[in-house]
Amino acid sequence: MRDAAGRGETDHVPGAGPARPDPASGRAGAEHAVLLLRPALRAQGLSLGVVRVDDPRARPAGPGEWAAAVAMPSPRRRDFLAGRCAARRALAEAGHSAGELRRSGRRPLFPAGFEGSISHSGGLAVALAAPGGRVRALGCDLELRGLPLNSAHLVLGPDERTGLDPTAADAESRLLAVFSAKEAAFKAFSTLLGGEAPATLLGMATSPVPGGFRAWPRGLPGHVIDVRVRPAGPGVFSWAFAPVV
Repeated sequence: MRDAAGRGETDHVPGAGPARPDPASGRAGAEHAVLLLRPALRAQGLSLGVVRVDDPRARPAGPGEWAAAVAMPSPRRRDFLAGRCAARRALAEAGHSAGELRRSGRRPLFPAGFEGSISHSGGLAVALAAPGGRVRALGCDLELRGLPLNSAHLVLGPDERTGLDPTAADAESRLLAVFSAKEAAFKAFSTLLGGEAPATLLGMATSPVPGGFRAWPRGLPGHVIDVRVRPAGPGVFSWAFAPVV
């Protein structure tokens, strides 16, 4: 869920209206929260990489990344390069020294023998990686910006919307948590199910479980994946994986 206490604030000037959230403070809180998850992630066989978009080491690692980066607008380029740097850090922690990461469309292609996922939000990039011998599919999602309640119909099916009280004080936080969980599950199912994977977030259903959600494709209810959701500064970080059994 969203952690209101992690939202940074600027100094308030009398008569100037309410203080605005400080993006830098929110990013620092999120980075700290995600890094604290490293022991739990390692216990699940997952390696973590975290990079800020202003990290000078977030640079292209080869001609493919250079070509992709120069064609992007500046904000997207910073996210892209930070994400690739975070992925290399996660892979290094998993025991693989990776160079540039190729891609298929917008999707990163991790080295043979490894599964991985990248997400970025609010000036921070996070990546998870794991050996393919331990994990069949992996997805993660970082959300540091709010999600308005009028977008619920794009995230939740009618059965899920009945459980969201729009008048509740934490309604937006709950919506953001489900959205992030579905984003992480969507990435994992894309690898796990290929062409049978849901095409949209509405193609998945969820139910709350301790520590997160259980998610499944509406057309394939026998394929279930658990998604962990944790507070991260002003938002949430979610991850889902299918272990090798």
